[in-house]
Amino acid sequence: MEFLIATAIGALTWAGIYLSLRGRTFPVVLGVTMLSYAINLFLFAIGRLKVGAPPIFSEEAATYTDPLPQALVLTAIVISFGMSALVVVLSLRTFLETGTDQVDGEPDPAIDPLDGDRDEWIKRRNAHRIDMLGETRP
Repeated sequence: MEFLIATAIGALTWAGIYLSLRGRTFPVVLGVTMLSYAINLFLFAIGRLKVGAPPIFSEEAATYTDPLPQALVLTAIVISFGMSALVVVLSLRTFLETGTDQVDGEPDPAIDPLDGDRDEWIKRRNAHRIDMLGETRP
C-alpha cells in the first residue's frame, strides 16, 4: 500500500511540474492543481491514518488517529479551490486582454485562428464588448 501511495504522489508531482512548465495558461492551472493534490496525499501519508480508529483519545479506545493531518488537508483543499478559481479568472482576463493564452503574452501564429493578427482580434473583441450593466462600451 505504501508503494502505491508513493507512486501516486510521485506521478502527480511529475505531471504537475511538467504541466506547470508549459507555455499556456490552462496546462499551468492543471499543473498547479495536480501539485496541490500531491501535497494533500503526502500530508495524509505522513499523518499515519488508521482505518476505524477514533480521532479523539479516550480511556476506552485501544488506539486513536491524529486528526491534525485531516484538518490540514481539509484547509488545503479549501485554499486550493480558491487559488484555482483566482488563477482561472486571471487567465481568462489575460486572454481577453492580450488575445492569446501564452504565459509570456506573445501570440502563437501557428495556433492563433486569426494567423497572429493580434490587432484584428482586439478589434473584434472590442466590437462586442458589453459592460456589467449590459450596455455597450464606446
